[in-house]
Amino acid sequence: MKRRTFIGTSAAASLGLLASKTNAMAGVEKNTFPQRLPLKNNIAHSVCYWPFNSIPLEEFLKTLNELGIEAIDLIGPEEWPLLRKYNIHCSMCNGAEISLTEGWNDPQYHKTLIKNYSEIIPKVAAAGYTNLICFSGNRRGMDDAVGLQHCVDGLKQILPLAEEHGVVIQMELFNQIDHPDYMCDRSDWGIALCEQLGSENFKLLYDIYHMQIQEGDIIRSIQDNHAYFGHYHTAGVPGRHEIGEHQELYYPAIVRAIVATGFKGYLAQEFIATKADKIEALREAFLICDV
Repeated sequence: MKRRTFIGTSAAASLGLLASKTNAMAGVEKNTFPQRLPLKNNIAHSVCYWPFNSIPLEEFLKTLNELGIEAIDLIGPEEWPLLRKYNIHCSMCNGAEISLTEGWNDPQYHKTLIKNYSEIIPKVAAAGYTNLICFSGNRRGMDDAVGLQHCVDGLKQILPLAEEHGVVIQMELFNQIDHPDYMCDRSDWGIALCEQLGSENFKLLYDIYHMQIQEGDIIRSIQDNHAYFGHYHTAGVPGRHEIGEHQELYYPAIVRAIVATGFKGYLAQEFIATKADKIEALREAFLICDV
């Protein structure tokens, strides 16, 4: 915005014009230059980039700096140098998976997955990160118990390397509406997998949006099973939109329950904004969750 000089014939006119200019500038600055959020930081805040990827990544990272948010989710190795430039931590790495539907429950993918994860696990550690996402894959007629055993057989081949490098492999829980046929679609199946693997380097990415749709009882599940949950994602239900008052989840209570468990990991926003100003929607979400 160009700076303008206003010359009035009276003091009153000058003051009126100056006030108008000041108000206009305040509106522009609110949107263009986000103010640093007054965060309590009882929870570590992050955000998934994909719902905001209409904003170039470098511009988005600058905005996170201005907001005082220090982490971002679901970024692969090719973008890590840009994250380092802006001192943004990758709180959930990706890049080793094949797809959401082709995962560890199917032995035909094990060779590729073992190769991919064996290559990326050391890179995650070398970059100073911890979490690396994985997926069960779809059933395609497979029994859940059979698929679980296949996951155990495959993941056990990479977990020693993950343990050596201090990397935590995290399998995301999805719902059947958005991801029909996905096998890791409920917390008890994922917990059984964690128990069979028996490693602190394997956890579940507990997506609150997905699990509200699939099974509900979110706070009780967190209270009872938090030892298996290594990371959290948010979004409003229904619609996967903003997490404010127009959806059915009350996030302040949910985040308080997470904090009460002693959780020291990240809570990442993963909603699709309906507001024209996506950054303002993101600001509001961070403040709602900053209990």
